[in-house]
Amino acid sequence: MLVSPISPGPVAPTRMNRHARALSLLTLDMAAWCAGFLAAAATRYEWGLTAHTATVAMAAALGCVAVHTGAERIRLAVWGRHPVGSAAEARDLAVTGALAVAIALAVLLPMAVRPVPASTPLVGGAVAFLVMTGGRAGFRFHRERVRPVRAAATRALIYGVDGTSERLVRVLLADPAGRYRPVGLLDDDRDNRTLRLAGIRVLGGREQVGDAVRLTGADTVIFSMAGAQPELMRDVRARTLQAGAAFKVLPPVHELLDRPVAVTDVRDMQITDLLGRAQRVAELMVDRNGLTGRRVLVTGAGGSIGSELCRQIARCEPGELMMLDRDESALHALQMSLHGRALLDGPELILADIRDRDGIARIIADRQPDVVFHAAALKHLTLLQRHPGEAVKTNLRGTLNVLEACRDVAEFVNISTDKAADPISVLGYSKRITERLTAHYAEQFGGRHLSVRFGNVLSSRGSVLTAFEAQVRAGVPITVTHPDVTRYFMTVQEAVQLVLQAASIGRGGEALVLDMGEPVRIADVARRLAAEAPGHSEIIFTGLRPGEKLHEDLFGADEVDTRPLHPLISHVPVPPLHPDEIRALDPYGEAEELVKRMETLCGQQADRLWKVLPVPR
Repeated sequence: MLVSPISPGPVAPTRMNRHARALSLLTLDMAAWCAGFLAAAATRYEWGLTAHTATVAMAAALGCVAVHTGAERIRLAVWGRHPVGSAAEARDLAVTGALAVAIALAVLLPMAVRPVPASTPLVGGAVAFLVMTGGRAGFRFHRERVRPVRAAATRALIYGVDGTSERLVRVLLADPAGRYRPVGLLDDDRDNRTLRLAGIRVLGGREQVGDAVRLTGADTVIFSMAGAQPELMRDVRARTLQAGAAFKVLPPVHELLDRPVAVTDVRDMQITDLLGRAQRVAELMVDRNGLTGRRVLVTGAGGSIGSELCRQIARCEPGELMMLDRDESALHALQMSLHGRALLDGPELILADIRDRDGIARIIADRQPDVVFHAAALKHLTLLQRHPGEAVKTNLRGTLNVLEACRDVAEFVNISTDKAADPISVLGYSKRITERLTAHYAEQFGGRHLSVRFGNVLSSRGSVLTAFEAQVRAGVPITVTHPDVTRYFMTVQEAVQLVLQAASIGRGGEALVLDMGEPVRIADVARRLAAEAPGHSEIIFTGLRPGEKLHEDLFGADEVDTRPLHPLISHVPVPPLHPDEIRALDPYGEAEELVKRMETLCGQQADRLWKVLPVPR
């Protein structure tokens, strides 16, 4: 892509430009071979080169040019070309040059009287290679250093020196729109202090942020350091704001796994960047081939977990991906995110309610999925505490409807929650019961029916961080239930990776639990978000609501943390529960009695009985 000197927009290269570039490279190569052979012959005769010897050397050089040019044309036709001045292009030049030298030696060595010394092709080829690669490197250097810059381009410092930041620098330098112009690098590693990336120099570490901003006139500092601790990000941000510059971030590396770094990836800092927990998704190596070519159904596909599941499953090239939800708007948004369009006319979208037993049974029988990820559920703790009958109708009977319809499905993954461990809320009760129902069907039908248990998902719809950010935008106080309340958090990518891992390594009748690190104090998160707010944000403590714990648990009192297959994933056996117990629940009965009955179905008696029974596999 070329840039017009009088227009800020990109201009497509013309055929004349391409022919001019090809002619220039051919001229450079011809001159390189001729200069190399002349230099080799001259040094061989100690600069006593005669006109006849020079003519013969030039003829030999032109023969090598013919071989080199022909080999290059064949290579371009078969494998294509590499960027001018790149290491890959230098490698190809070395191969074609070696071929030309080998042919020249094959012609010269059998001769009794050689027109030029046998050393001429060897020395001349080496010199020609240096000239050809040097000329191309100079062209690339000139092109990267001399490019038009928009007057409105923001001068930016890049904090962090690694592979991602190097790609970012090159992308910013090549951006024809000129949104950011890198003018310097920052890194705390003293071994990098004399380093340059694409001509951009490291100017110091975090202590030199203010000096670098003043020296370069930078308006923005872009934080680009994979795996950095939140404390480092907060420190660099504070120094940047103190220096009068804006602070931007490049997303974590796991968000860039499936695509190259782009200018549009540079964004404002989010509260999730400062949460204070390490991202562990990169450590979860998932065998995505397990879904390739298979028919996969996702219930609750329009939700936070379900939609991310669909996006990641789609990359696994399944035989068919079926997305089921009762929310037509959510399905519309999901299709838009997957395909960039949302005509709602494809068979992959299934508008249905898991409460509809007959409808779900017909869908499963008709579509015959091989793998089912069950993410459909009601999840708001306080609402379900007030309306337990809805939890029975959706979370319990809805899950039961799907399980019964999936008798012949090879793999069934039920999405659960950490609130199912020693539950005290309607949400926790309902999720614990779904774990036990899933274990029952694993025992009855021998399939890999299992559950996945994880904590709060960052920035999902209705999450505490989403609520906090909405309160800050509205200018109202941030409400926290208790100053000491803690919760386990994970990103939606980690949650989905765990679900996919479960489909790969999980065993029937288990609940899989991800090691989510240390729990996070919610009040600390609120204070960090208040500190980032443009104005003063007050924090109000409202007290724990019915069904809420001060500290969540990942394992029940009788559950043991065992990790037989993966160091970050625990396997917990789950006692089965007969479906008749659920069918006996009256969702329209007295709420208090209904909650007590659900609590009983999660009781320790069944867990103690389970200890004397074999674990289904």
